[in-house]
Amino acid sequence: MKSPAFTVQLHFESEHSITATGKHVRDGLSAVLRTGDYLWMSCDEQTTLERLKLTGDQTFGEHVHFDLSQYLDLPDGTNSEIDIEGLGEGGGYLWLVGSHSLKRKKPRKEDSVEKQIKRLAKVSSDPNRYLLARIPLVQDPETGEYTLAKKCTDPEDPSKKLRAAQLVGTKTGNQLMDAFQDDIHLKDFLPIPGKDNGFDIEGLAVHEDRIFVGLRGPVLRGWSMIVELQLKDGEEKGTLQLKANADGSLYKKHFLHMVGKGVRELRVKDNDLYILAGPTMDLDGTIAVYRWPNAMVQSLEGEQMVHRKELDHLFDVPHGSGSHSGLDKAEGLGIFDEEHLLVVFDSPKDERKTDKNAVTADVYRIKD
Repeated sequence: MKSPAFTVQLHFESEHSITATGKHVRDGLSAVLRTGDYLWMSCDEQTTLERLKLTGDQTFGEHVHFDLSQYLDLPDGTNSEIDIEGLGEGGGYLWLVGSHSLKRKKPRKEDSVEKQIKRLAKVSSDPNRYLLARIPLVQDPETGEYTLAKKCTDPEDPSKKLRAAQLVGTKTGNQLMDAFQDDIHLKDFLPIPGKDNGFDIEGLAVHEDRIFVGLRGPVLRGWSMIVELQLKDGEEKGTLQLKANADGSLYKKHFLHMVGKGVRELRVKDNDLYILAGPTMDLDGTIAVYRWPNAMVQSLEGEQMVHRKELDHLFDVPHGSGSHSGLDKAEGLGIFDEEHLLVVFDSPKDERKTDKNAVTADVYRIKD
């Protein structure tokens, strides 16, 4: 396991940091994206984004809280979580994706055995989880501050407007889920909750007009999947639609052999794709960072099968075990700078919590 080159401190404001279930946002970080001096993060139990600013060499603070219902038409408003599992940047937009997964109830130890067994049989769906969306990402030319807007003038082309929008919703969740209903690899896993090796999106990367969505599950005989797609503006303002490829298909699938691990996050740097990978099921296990070299060029040629030797295994990151079982689950991967990657953790160990509203994240050198 590789030691981080250094750590950074993430400081949150208490008035914006407690979720509806009483959980602190630092205890559920699921994605991280850096734009200039700013970090964008999500907590998987919220319908919000959190923004921190670089306030020192290794410190981020000045927490600002963004309510996504002010920018997007959330199917369930603020009544249920989006379960944001990926953030990306491209085309003047901040992009985000929900898990698109079903969830299974957790047994509660204080209940009777009968009730615990019944809870374990209950599977539910949150409408907000089926979200693939973009929001204009605006930078102040004088201060360098990045913020969000529902609509604004395109700074690259003043004759055009940038507008918040989301993939069209349907009975199955959205148009992407419609497209998966007959997929030979995915259709049997759609009714299965994500933590049971069912369908579960974790990871988003944007390169030019292409969007890459990582799947935590299913993992098929050791092979994980990345779905590549393109979007176009829908007929109604504020909506997006899948754009067909030259062969009429609505998406491409790339298969990566990461020794049984599923995708936790994706990041594009130059033409390479960096992958944070870990267990698909709800268990402790190796979490690692891989690089698919020249992925942006190879994927233009069509669907790919990327074998173990064609992936660079860069390093493993800490994960809970033993008395720390279920803790330090690396969920978010960001490009910190040209030489480093940033990793944030869901359910961080107490040692990472430097005060009641702060947590430590790890920064790794890409090349030794």
